[in-house]
Amino acid sequence: MMDGLNNLARIVTDRRQKVLPLLDFTTKQAANKEMALIQFLVEGQGRSQQQIIKALYGKTDAASKTAFRKLKSRVQQKMLNHLFFLDESDPRHVLSRRYEQQCLSLYYQVSTLYGEGEYYNAERLGRKALRLAESMEFTNYAVMCGQLLRSIYADMQQPAKFRSNNKKLIVNQQNLALEEEAGKIFWELKAMIAYTVRARRTMLEKIEAYIKQLEVLYKEAGTFTSFFYLYRTQLTREELVGNYQEIIRLTTATAKKWEQGKLNRVRFDKRYNNYMSVYAHLRSRQAEKGLKLAEEYAKDFHYSSNNWLYFLEIYMLLALHAGQYGQAQELLQTARKSLYFAKQRPAAQERWNLYEVYLQFIRPEASPLRIRSFNTFIQTVPTHSRDKQGYNVAVLILQFLYYLRQRDLDGVLLRLESLRKYQQRHLREAGALRSQLFFRLLAITVKSDFDPAESQRLAEPLLQRMQAAPPPGEAFSEIEIVPYENLWALTLEILRATAALVQEENRHLV
Repeated sequence: MMDGLNNLARIVTDRRQKVLPLLDFTTKQAANKEMALIQFLVEGQGRSQQQIIKALYGKTDAASKTAFRKLKSRVQQKMLNHLFFLDESDPRHVLSRRYEQQCLSLYYQVSTLYGEGEYYNAERLGRKALRLAESMEFTNYAVMCGQLLRSIYADMQQPAKFRSNNKKLIVNQQNLALEEEAGKIFWELKAMIAYTVRARRTMLEKIEAYIKQLEVLYKEAGTFTSFFYLYRTQLTREELVGNYQEIIRLTTATAKKWEQGKLNRVRFDKRYNNYMSVYAHLRSRQAEKGLKLAEEYAKDFHYSSNNWLYFLEIYMLLALHAGQYGQAQELLQTARKSLYFAKQRPAAQERWNLYEVYLQFIRPEASPLRIRSFNTFIQTVPTHSRDKQGYNVAVLILQFLYYLRQRDLDGVLLRLESLRKYQQRHLREAGALRSQLFFRLLAITVKSDFDPAESQRLAEPLLQRMQAAPPPGEAFSEIEIVPYENLWALTLEILRATAALVQEENRHLV
Protein backbone atom coordinates (compact mmCIF):
# COMPACT_ATOMS: atom_id res chain seq x y z
CA MET A 1 0.00 0.00 0.00
CA MET A 2 2.81 2.41 0.89
CA ASP A 3 4.54 1.66 -2.42
CA GLY A 4 1.42 2.76 -4.30
CA LEU A 5 1.17 5.86 -2.16
CA ASN A 6 4.87 6.64 -2.62
CA ASN A 7 4.55 6.33 -6.40
CA LEU A 8 1.50 8.60 -6.39
CA ALA A 9 3.43 11.16 -4.30
CA ARG A 10 6.27 11.13 -6.83
CA ILE A 11 3.87 11.62 -9.76
CA VAL A 12 2.06 14.61 -8.29
CA THR A 13 5.35 16.11 -7.09
CA ASP A 14 7.31 15.67 -10.30
CA ARG A 15 4.45 16.63 -12.64
CA ARG A 16 2.86 19.46 -10.64
CA GLN A 17 2.31 22.87 -12.21
CA LYS A 18 4.21 25.76 -10.72
CA VAL A 19 1.10 27.91 -10.57
CA LEU A 20 -2.26 26.22 -9.99
CA PRO A 21 -4.78 27.25 -12.70
CA LEU A 22 -7.45 28.13 -10.12
CA LEU A 23 -8.83 31.28 -8.53
CA ASP A 24 -7.73 32.05 -5.00
CA PHE A 25 -10.93 33.03 -3.18
CA THR A 26 -8.99 33.65 0.05
CA THR A 27 -7.11 36.69 -1.28
CA LYS A 28 -8.34 40.25 -0.76
CA GLN A 29 -10.14 41.71 -3.74
CA ALA A 30 -8.13 44.92 -3.74
CA ALA A 31 -4.82 43.05 -4.02
CA ASN A 32 -5.91 40.72 -6.82
CA LYS A 33 -7.24 41.88 -10.17
CA GLU A 34 -8.60 38.42 -10.93
CA MET A 35 -10.84 38.51 -7.88
CA ALA A 36 -11.75 42.14 -8.54
CA LEU A 37 -12.97 41.18 -12.02
CA ILE A 38 -14.90 38.23 -10.56
CA GLN A 39 -16.61 40.61 -8.14
CA PHE A 40 -17.63 42.94 -10.98
CA LEU A 41 -19.07 39.98 -12.89
CA VAL A 42 -20.97 38.56 -9.92
CA GLU A 43 -22.47 41.87 -8.86
CA GLY A 44 -23.86 42.35 -12.36
CA GLN A 45 -24.10 46.13 -12.05
CA GLY A 46 -24.36 46.61 -15.79
CA ARG A 47 -20.92 48.18 -16.12
CA SER A 48 -19.47 48.43 -19.60
CA GLN A 49 -16.09 46.92 -20.45
CA GLN A 50 -14.58 50.41 -20.58
CA GLN A 51 -15.81 51.16 -17.05
CA ILE A 52 -14.39 47.90 -15.71
CA ILE A 53 -11.00 48.58 -17.32
CA LYS A 54 -10.98 52.07 -15.76
CA ALA A 55 -11.88 50.62 -12.33
CA LEU A 56 -9.16 47.95 -12.55
CA TYR A 57 -6.27 49.94 -14.08
CA GLY A 58 -7.18 53.58 -13.46
CA LYS A 59 -7.14 54.39 -17.18
CA THR A 60 -8.34 53.05 -20.53
CA ASP A 61 -5.27 53.39 -22.75
CA ALA A 62 -4.03 50.72 -25.16
CA ALA A 63 -1.79 49.07 -22.57
CA SER A 64 -4.69 48.77 -20.10
CA LYS A 65 -6.94 47.23 -22.77
CA THR A 66 -4.26 44.69 -23.68
CA ALA A 67 -3.76 43.80 -20.02
CA PHE A 68 -7.51 43.42 -19.57
CA ARG A 69 -7.82 41.05 -22.54
CA LYS A 70 -5.17 38.81 -21.00
CA LEU A 71 -6.82 39.07 -17.58
CA LYS A 72 -10.24 38.22 -19.00
CA SER A 73 -8.89 35.17 -20.86
CA ARG A 74 -7.02 33.95 -17.77
CA VAL A 75 -10.02 34.39 -15.47
CA GLN A 76 -12.34 32.65 -17.90
CA GLN A 77 -10.07 29.61 -18.07
CA LYS A 78 -9.72 29.47 -14.30
CA MET A 79 -13.50 29.70 -13.85
CA LEU A 80 -13.87 26.77 -16.27
CA ASN A 81 -11.37 24.82 -14.17
CA HIS A 82 -13.54 25.43 -11.10
CA LEU A 83 -16.36 23.49 -12.76
CA PHE A 84 -14.50 20.39 -11.55
CA PHE A 85 -15.04 21.50 -7.95
CA LEU A 86 -18.68 22.56 -7.79
CA ASP A 87 -20.60 21.70 -4.64
CA GLU A 88 -23.24 19.16 -5.68
CA SER A 89 -24.39 18.33 -2.14
CA ASP A 90 -27.51 20.54 -2.16
CA PRO A 91 -30.50 18.16 -2.53
CA ARG A 92 -32.31 20.80 -4.62
CA HIS A 93 -29.90 20.07 -7.46
CA VAL A 94 -30.07 16.90 -9.56
CA LEU A 95 -28.87 14.28 -7.10
CA SER A 96 -27.28 12.06 -9.74
CA ARG A 97 -24.90 14.86 -10.79
CA ARG A 98 -22.64 14.36 -7.79
CA TYR A 99 -22.24 10.66 -8.63
CA GLU A 100 -21.71 11.41 -12.29
CA GLN A 101 -19.01 13.86 -11.25
CA GLN A 102 -17.39 11.14 -9.11
CA CYS A 103 -17.44 8.70 -12.04
CA LEU A 104 -15.79 11.19 -14.35
CA SER A 105 -13.19 12.18 -11.74
CA LEU A 106 -12.33 8.54 -11.02
CA TYR A 107 -12.13 7.73 -14.72
CA TYR A 108 -9.72 10.62 -15.29
CA GLN A 109 -7.60 9.57 -12.31
CA VAL A 110 -7.47 5.95 -13.52
CA SER A 111 -6.58 7.02 -17.06
CA THR A 112 -3.80 9.30 -15.79
CA LEU A 113 -2.33 6.70 -13.43
CA TYR A 114 -2.43 4.06 -16.17
CA GLY A 115 -0.66 6.44 -18.54
CA GLU A 116 2.03 6.97 -15.88
CA GLY A 117 2.50 3.20 -15.53
CA GLU A 118 1.03 3.13 -12.01
CA TYR A 119 -1.02 -0.06 -12.56
CA TYR A 120 -1.77 -0.93 -8.93
CA ASN A 121 -3.54 2.32 -8.06
CA ALA A 122 -5.11 2.49 -11.53
CA GLU A 123 -6.65 -0.99 -11.18
CA ARG A 124 -7.94 -0.33 -7.64
CA LEU A 125 -9.58 2.96 -8.58
CA GLY A 126 -10.83 1.47 -11.86
CA ARG A 127 -12.79 -1.20 -10.00
CA LYS A 128 -14.20 1.47 -7.70
CA ALA A 129 -15.28 3.59 -10.69
CA LEU A 130 -16.91 0.59 -12.35
CA ARG A 131 -18.87 -0.32 -9.20
CA LEU A 132 -20.10 3.23 -8.86
CA ALA A 133 -21.11 3.46 -12.53
CA GLU A 134 -23.01 0.17 -12.38
CA SER A 135 -24.79 0.99 -9.11
CA MET A 136 -25.90 4.35 -10.53
CA GLU A 137 -26.81 2.72 -13.87
CA PHE A 138 -24.48 5.00 -15.82
CA THR A 139 -24.09 2.43 -18.57
CA ASN A 140 -21.90 4.66 -20.75
CA TYR A 141 -19.44 5.24 -17.91
CA ALA A 142 -19.52 1.55 -17.00
CA VAL A 143 -18.42 0.76 -20.57
CA MET A 144 -15.65 3.36 -20.42
CA CYS A 145 -14.35 2.00 -17.10
CA GLY A 146 -14.60 -1.59 -18.34
CA GLN A 147 -12.59 -0.76 -21.45
CA LEU A 148 -9.91 0.92 -19.37
CA LEU A 149 -9.72 -2.03 -16.97
CA ARG A 150 -9.44 -4.36 -19.97
CA SER A 151 -6.25 -2.56 -21.00
CA ILE A 152 -4.92 -2.57 -17.44
CA TYR A 153 -5.49 -6.31 -16.90
CA ALA A 154 -3.90 -7.10 -20.27
CA ASP A 155 -0.77 -5.10 -19.39
CA MET A 156 -0.68 -6.57 -15.88
CA GLN A 157 -0.98 -10.08 -17.40
CA GLN A 158 -3.92 -11.12 -15.19
CA PRO A 159 -6.01 -13.39 -17.47
CA ALA A 160 -8.62 -14.37 -14.84
CA LYS A 161 -9.48 -10.75 -14.04
CA PHE A 162 -9.31 -9.94 -17.77
CA ARG A 163 -11.94 -12.59 -18.60
CA SER A 164 -14.19 -11.62 -15.66
CA ASN A 165 -14.07 -7.96 -16.66
CA ASN A 166 -14.80 -8.82 -20.29
CA LYS A 167 -18.03 -10.60 -19.34
CA LYS A 168 -19.29 -7.48 -17.60
CA LEU A 169 -18.07 -5.29 -20.42
CA ILE A 170 -19.98 -7.26 -23.07
CA VAL A 171 -23.24 -7.00 -21.08
CA ASN A 172 -22.77 -3.26 -20.53
CA GLN A 173 -21.92 -2.70 -24.20
CA GLN A 174 -25.10 -4.55 -25.24
CA ASN A 175 -27.19 -2.45 -22.83
CA LEU A 176 -25.49 0.73 -24.05
CA ALA A 177 -26.38 -0.14 -27.66
CA LEU A 178 -30.03 -0.56 -26.61
CA GLU A 179 -29.95 2.74 -24.70
CA GLU A 180 -28.43 4.48 -27.72
CA GLU A 181 -31.22 3.18 -29.94
CA ALA A 182 -33.83 4.35 -27.41
CA GLY A 183 -32.07 7.71 -27.11
CA LYS A 184 -32.13 8.20 -30.87
CA ILE A 185 -35.91 7.79 -30.87
CA PHE A 186 -36.48 10.02 -27.83
CA TRP A 187 -34.25 12.94 -28.86
CA GLU A 188 -35.58 12.95 -32.41
CA LEU A 189 -39.09 13.16 -30.98
CA LYS A 190 -38.10 15.94 -28.58
CA ALA A 191 -36.40 17.95 -31.32
CA MET A 192 -39.39 17.62 -33.65
CA ILE A 193 -42.01 18.85 -31.16
CA ALA A 194 -39.96 21.54 -29.46
CA TYR A 195 -41.05 24.53 -31.52
CA THR A 196 -43.81 24.03 -34.07
CA VAL A 197 -47.45 23.16 -33.57
CA ARG A 198 -47.55 21.59 -37.03
CA ALA A 199 -44.71 19.22 -36.12
CA ARG A 200 -46.56 18.22 -32.95
CA ARG A 201 -49.60 17.18 -34.92
CA THR A 202 -47.44 15.24 -37.37
CA MET A 203 -45.70 13.52 -34.46
CA LEU A 204 -49.05 12.26 -33.15
CA GLU A 205 -49.15 9.89 -36.11
CA LYS A 206 -45.78 8.39 -35.18
CA ILE A 207 -45.66 8.45 -31.41
CA GLU A 208 -47.55 5.19 -30.83
CA ALA A 209 -45.01 3.28 -32.92
CA TYR A 210 -42.17 5.01 -31.06
CA ILE A 211 -43.60 3.98 -27.70
CA LYS A 212 -43.87 0.35 -28.81
CA GLN A 213 -40.23 0.40 -29.89
CA LEU A 214 -39.18 1.94 -26.59
CA GLU A 215 -41.16 -0.64 -24.61
CA VAL A 216 -39.28 -3.44 -26.38
CA LEU A 217 -35.92 -1.75 -25.75
CA TYR A 218 -36.70 -1.19 -22.07
CA LYS A 219 -37.84 -4.79 -21.63
CA GLU A 220 -34.57 -6.00 -23.13
CA ALA A 221 -32.19 -3.59 -21.38
CA GLY A 222 -34.02 -3.05 -18.10
CA THR A 223 -31.81 -0.03 -17.32
CA PHE A 224 -32.84 3.30 -15.84
CA THR A 225 -31.87 5.17 -19.00
CA SER A 226 -34.12 2.99 -21.20
CA PHE A 227 -36.93 3.51 -18.66
CA PHE A 228 -36.34 7.26 -18.72
CA TYR A 229 -36.76 7.48 -22.50
CA LEU A 230 -39.93 5.38 -22.43
CA TYR A 231 -41.48 7.27 -19.50
CA ARG A 232 -40.80 10.72 -20.95
CA THR A 233 -42.25 9.65 -24.31
CA GLN A 234 -45.38 8.29 -22.62
CA LEU A 235 -45.88 11.62 -20.86
CA THR A 236 -45.33 13.46 -24.15
CA ARG A 237 -48.05 11.39 -25.85
CA GLU A 238 -50.60 12.20 -23.14
CA GLU A 239 -49.57 15.86 -23.23
CA LEU A 240 -50.05 16.06 -27.00
CA VAL A 241 -53.57 14.59 -26.94
CA GLY A 242 -54.64 16.45 -23.80
CA ASN A 243 -55.02 13.43 -21.52
CA TYR A 244 -53.83 15.32 -18.46
CA GLN A 245 -55.62 13.06 -16.01
CA GLU A 246 -53.47 10.21 -17.30
CA ILE A 247 -50.35 12.33 -16.73
CA ILE A 248 -51.43 12.81 -13.11
CA ARG A 249 -51.95 9.05 -12.79
CA LEU A 250 -48.59 8.24 -14.41
CA THR A 251 -46.61 10.70 -12.32
CA THR A 252 -48.29 9.51 -9.11
CA ALA A 253 -47.66 5.83 -9.92
CA THR A 254 -44.03 6.49 -10.88
CA ALA A 255 -43.40 8.46 -7.69
CA LYS A 256 -44.78 5.51 -5.74
CA LYS A 257 -42.41 3.13 -7.57
CA TRP A 258 -39.52 5.42 -6.67
CA GLU A 259 -40.53 5.47 -3.00
CA GLN A 260 -40.71 1.65 -3.03
CA GLY A 261 -37.20 1.41 -4.47
CA LYS A 262 -38.36 -0.03 -7.80
CA LEU A 263 -36.57 2.79 -9.65
CA ASN A 264 -33.02 4.01 -9.17
CA ARG A 265 -33.47 6.40 -6.25
CA VAL A 266 -30.53 8.57 -7.27
CA ARG A 267 -31.11 8.74 -11.02
CA PHE A 268 -34.84 9.47 -10.91
CA ASP A 269 -35.39 13.25 -10.78
CA LYS A 270 -38.55 13.72 -8.72
CA ARG A 271 -38.52 17.43 -9.52
CA TYR A 272 -39.37 16.72 -13.17
CA ASN A 273 -42.13 14.39 -12.01
CA ASN A 274 -43.47 17.12 -9.73
CA TYR A 275 -43.31 19.66 -12.54
CA MET A 276 -45.34 17.44 -14.86
CA SER A 277 -47.89 16.81 -12.12
CA VAL A 278 -48.57 20.50 -11.44
CA TYR A 279 -48.57 21.20 -15.20
CA ALA A 280 -51.22 18.52 -15.71
CA HIS A 281 -53.31 20.01 -12.88
CA LEU A 282 -53.11 23.38 -14.62
CA ARG A 283 -54.18 22.04 -18.01
CA SER A 284 -56.96 19.87 -16.54
CA ARG A 285 -58.52 22.88 -14.73
CA GLN A 286 -57.64 21.73 -11.23
CA ALA A 287 -55.96 25.01 -10.33
CA GLU A 288 -56.63 25.03 -6.58
CA LYS A 289 -55.27 21.51 -6.08
CA GLY A 290 -52.35 22.20 -8.40
CA LEU A 291 -51.52 25.41 -6.56
CA LYS A 292 -51.26 23.55 -3.24
CA LEU A 293 -48.95 20.98 -4.84
CA ALA A 294 -46.82 23.74 -6.39
CA GLU A 295 -46.40 25.41 -3.00
CA GLU A 296 -45.23 22.07 -1.58
CA TYR A 297 -42.91 21.19 -4.48
CA ALA A 298 -41.29 24.63 -4.81
CA LYS A 299 -38.86 23.88 -1.95
CA ASP A 300 -37.27 21.09 -4.03
CA PHE A 301 -35.98 23.51 -6.70
CA HIS A 302 -32.77 25.48 -6.31
CA TYR A 303 -33.01 29.06 -7.57
CA SER A 304 -30.01 28.52 -9.88
CA SER A 305 -31.30 25.35 -11.55
CA ASN A 306 -32.43 25.44 -15.17
CA ASN A 307 -35.87 24.13 -14.22
CA TRP A 308 -36.64 26.62 -11.44
CA LEU A 309 -37.99 29.34 -13.72
CA TYR A 310 -39.96 26.80 -15.76
CA PHE A 311 -41.56 25.52 -12.56
CA LEU A 312 -42.15 29.09 -11.37
CA GLU A 313 -43.94 29.84 -14.64
CA ILE A 314 -46.45 27.01 -14.09
CA TYR A 315 -46.73 27.97 -10.40
CA MET A 316 -47.66 31.54 -11.39
CA LEU A 317 -50.17 30.35 -14.01
CA LEU A 318 -51.83 28.14 -11.39
CA ALA A 319 -52.19 31.21 -9.15
CA LEU A 320 -53.73 33.12 -12.08
CA HIS A 321 -56.16 30.30 -12.83
CA ALA A 322 -57.08 30.03 -9.15
CA GLY A 323 -57.83 33.76 -9.08
CA GLN A 324 -54.97 34.44 -6.65
CA TYR A 325 -53.74 37.50 -8.51
CA GLY A 326 -51.73 38.90 -5.61
CA GLN A 327 -49.79 35.65 -5.31
CA ALA A 328 -49.32 35.56 -9.08
CA GLN A 329 -47.84 39.08 -8.95
CA GLU A 330 -45.43 38.04 -6.18
CA LEU A 331 -44.30 34.99 -8.15
CA LEU A 332 -43.79 37.09 -11.26
CA GLN A 333 -41.61 39.52 -9.33
CA THR A 334 -39.64 36.59 -7.88
CA ALA A 335 -38.89 35.48 -11.43
CA ARG A 336 -37.92 39.00 -12.50
CA LYS A 337 -35.48 39.33 -9.58
CA SER A 338 -33.76 36.04 -10.37
CA LEU A 339 -30.12 36.42 -11.41
CA TYR A 340 -30.82 33.73 -14.00
CA PHE A 341 -33.85 35.40 -15.60
CA ALA A 342 -31.81 36.86 -18.48
CA LYS A 343 -30.32 33.40 -19.16
CA GLN A 344 -33.67 32.16 -20.49
CA ARG A 345 -34.41 31.91 -24.19
CA PRO A 346 -35.95 35.09 -25.68
CA ALA A 347 -39.28 33.25 -26.18
CA ALA A 348 -39.44 32.46 -22.45
CA GLN A 349 -38.74 36.08 -21.48
CA GLU A 350 -41.43 37.19 -23.94
CA ARG A 351 -43.94 34.92 -22.17
CA TRP A 352 -43.14 36.55 -18.83
CA ASN A 353 -43.72 39.96 -20.44
CA LEU A 354 -47.13 38.79 -21.61
CA TYR A 355 -48.01 37.45 -18.15
CA GLU A 356 -47.08 40.82 -16.70
CA VAL A 357 -49.34 42.81 -19.01
CA TYR A 358 -52.20 40.39 -18.32
CA LEU A 359 -51.77 41.02 -14.60
CA GLN A 360 -51.56 44.75 -15.26
CA PHE A 361 -54.79 44.59 -17.25
CA ILE A 362 -56.62 42.60 -14.54
CA ARG A 363 -55.27 44.58 -11.56
CA PRO A 364 -53.87 47.89 -12.87
CA GLU A 365 -53.85 49.42 -9.41
CA ALA A 366 -51.56 46.67 -8.02
CA SER A 367 -49.12 46.34 -10.91
CA PRO A 368 -45.66 47.97 -10.83
CA LEU A 369 -45.81 48.31 -14.62
CA ARG A 370 -46.30 51.93 -15.59
CA ILE A 371 -49.41 52.80 -17.58
CA ARG A 372 -47.32 54.26 -20.41
CA SER A 373 -45.21 51.09 -20.60
CA PHE A 374 -48.37 49.00 -20.61
CA ASN A 375 -49.98 51.03 -23.38
CA THR A 376 -46.83 50.79 -25.50
CA PHE A 377 -46.50 47.06 -24.96
CA ILE A 378 -50.13 46.24 -25.66
CA GLN A 379 -49.97 48.03 -29.02
CA THR A 380 -46.61 46.61 -30.10
CA VAL A 381 -46.56 43.16 -28.45
CA PRO A 382 -45.20 40.70 -31.02
CA THR A 383 -47.60 38.16 -32.45
CA HIS A 384 -45.91 34.81 -32.99
CA SER A 385 -46.18 33.22 -36.40
CA ARG A 386 -48.23 30.07 -36.71
CA ASP A 387 -45.08 27.96 -36.98
CA LYS A 388 -43.86 28.92 -33.52
CA GLN A 389 -44.91 27.81 -30.09
CA GLY A 390 -46.27 31.14 -29.04
CA TYR A 391 -49.27 32.78 -27.42
CA ASN A 392 -50.99 34.17 -30.49
CA VAL A 393 -54.50 33.73 -29.12
CA ALA A 394 -53.62 35.32 -25.78
CA VAL A 395 -52.09 38.35 -27.51
CA LEU A 396 -55.09 38.91 -29.80
CA ILE A 397 -57.58 38.57 -26.94
CA LEU A 398 -55.68 40.99 -24.71
CA GLN A 399 -55.47 43.56 -27.48
CA PHE A 400 -59.23 43.28 -28.12
CA LEU A 401 -60.01 43.77 -24.41
CA TYR A 402 -57.59 46.68 -24.18
CA TYR A 403 -59.32 48.58 -26.99
CA LEU A 404 -62.72 47.65 -25.55
CA ARG A 405 -61.77 49.22 -22.23
CA GLN A 406 -60.34 52.26 -24.06
CA ARG A 407 -63.68 52.65 -25.89
CA ASP A 408 -61.72 52.65 -29.15
CA LEU A 409 -64.28 51.32 -31.64
CA ASP A 410 -61.86 51.23 -34.58
CA GLY A 411 -59.32 49.29 -32.49
CA VAL A 412 -62.02 46.84 -31.33
CA LEU A 413 -63.27 46.19 -34.86
CA LEU A 414 -59.74 45.78 -36.20
CA ARG A 415 -58.84 43.24 -33.49
CA LEU A 416 -62.14 41.41 -33.98
CA GLU A 417 -61.28 40.99 -37.65
CA SER A 418 -57.82 39.74 -36.68
CA LEU A 419 -59.44 37.20 -34.36
CA ARG A 420 -61.78 36.05 -37.13
CA LYS A 421 -58.95 35.58 -39.63
CA TYR A 422 -56.75 33.80 -37.11
CA GLN A 423 -59.57 31.40 -36.26
CA GLN A 424 -60.23 30.61 -39.93
CA ARG A 425 -56.55 29.93 -40.62
CA HIS A 426 -55.30 28.24 -37.47
CA LEU A 427 -58.17 27.19 -35.17
CA ARG A 428 -60.28 24.91 -37.30
CA GLU A 429 -59.52 21.66 -35.42
CA ALA A 430 -61.78 20.24 -32.72
CA GLY A 431 -58.95 20.63 -30.21
CA ALA A 432 -59.23 24.42 -30.47
CA LEU A 433 -62.95 24.48 -29.57
CA ARG A 434 -62.55 26.61 -26.42
CA SER A 435 -60.67 29.32 -28.31
CA GLN A 436 -63.22 29.23 -31.15
CA LEU A 437 -66.10 29.67 -28.71
CA PHE A 438 -64.38 32.47 -26.80
CA PHE A 439 -63.77 34.37 -30.03
CA ARG A 440 -67.50 34.09 -30.73
CA LEU A 441 -68.23 35.41 -27.23
CA LEU A 442 -66.11 38.48 -27.92
CA ALA A 443 -67.90 38.98 -31.24
CA ILE A 444 -71.21 39.06 -29.34
CA THR A 445 -70.12 42.27 -27.57
CA VAL A 446 -70.06 44.05 -30.95
CA LYS A 447 -73.21 42.33 -32.18
CA SER A 448 -75.12 43.49 -29.08
CA ASP A 449 -73.82 47.04 -29.56
CA PHE A 450 -71.76 46.65 -26.34
CA ASP A 451 -74.86 46.22 -24.20
CA PRO A 452 -73.78 44.21 -21.09
CA ALA A 453 -77.18 42.64 -20.37
CA GLU A 454 -77.78 41.64 -23.99
CA SER A 455 -74.21 40.31 -24.31
CA GLN A 456 -74.66 38.18 -21.21
CA ARG A 457 -77.97 36.81 -22.49
CA LEU A 458 -76.68 35.95 -25.97
CA ALA A 459 -73.48 34.46 -24.59
CA GLU A 460 -75.08 31.97 -22.19
CA PRO A 461 -75.38 29.00 -24.66
CA LEU A 462 -71.81 29.53 -25.92
CA LEU A 463 -70.50 29.88 -22.37
CA GLN A 464 -72.06 26.55 -21.38
CA ARG A 465 -70.55 24.84 -24.42
CA MET A 466 -67.15 26.32 -23.64
CA GLN A 467 -67.28 25.15 -20.01
CA ALA A 468 -68.19 21.63 -21.16
CA ALA A 469 -65.42 21.44 -23.77
CA PRO A 470 -62.55 19.08 -22.83
CA PRO A 471 -59.09 20.62 -22.30
CA PRO A 472 -57.14 20.60 -25.58
CA GLY A 473 -53.76 18.92 -25.92
CA GLU A 474 -50.40 20.55 -26.55
CA ALA A 475 -50.66 19.56 -30.21
CA PHE A 476 -53.73 21.72 -30.72
CA SER A 477 -53.78 24.69 -28.36
CA GLU A 478 -51.76 27.08 -26.27
CA ILE A 479 -52.15 27.52 -22.51
CA GLU A 480 -54.88 29.97 -21.45
CA ILE A 481 -53.02 32.54 -19.38
CA VAL A 482 -56.30 33.43 -17.67
CA PRO A 483 -59.22 30.97 -18.04
CA TYR A 484 -61.66 32.10 -20.69
CA GLU A 485 -64.50 31.99 -18.18
CA ASN A 486 -62.68 34.58 -16.06
CA LEU A 487 -61.87 36.70 -19.10
CA TRP A 488 -65.53 36.70 -20.12
CA ALA A 489 -66.52 37.86 -16.64
CA LEU A 490 -63.92 40.63 -17.00
CA THR A 491 -65.34 41.51 -20.43
CA LEU A 492 -68.83 41.95 -18.94
CA GLU A 493 -67.35 44.15 -16.18
CA ILE A 494 -65.76 46.36 -18.85
CA LEU A 495 -69.08 46.62 -20.70
CA ARG A 496 -70.94 47.53 -17.49
CA ALA A 497 -68.34 50.14 -16.53
CA THR A 498 -68.47 51.63 -20.02
CA ALA A 499 -72.29 51.65 -20.04
CA ALA A 500 -72.34 53.43 -16.66
CA LEU A 501 -69.79 55.96 -17.89
CA VAL A 502 -71.78 56.65 -21.08
CA GLN A 503 -74.96 57.06 -19.06
CA GLU A 504 -73.22 59.55 -16.76
CA GLU A 505 -71.87 61.50 -19.75
CA ASN A 506 -75.32 61.63 -21.35
CA ARG A 507 -76.86 62.85 -18.10
CA HIS A 508 -74.41 65.76 -17.99
CA LEU A 509 -75.11 66.61 -21.61
CA VAL A 510 -78.84 66.85 -20.83
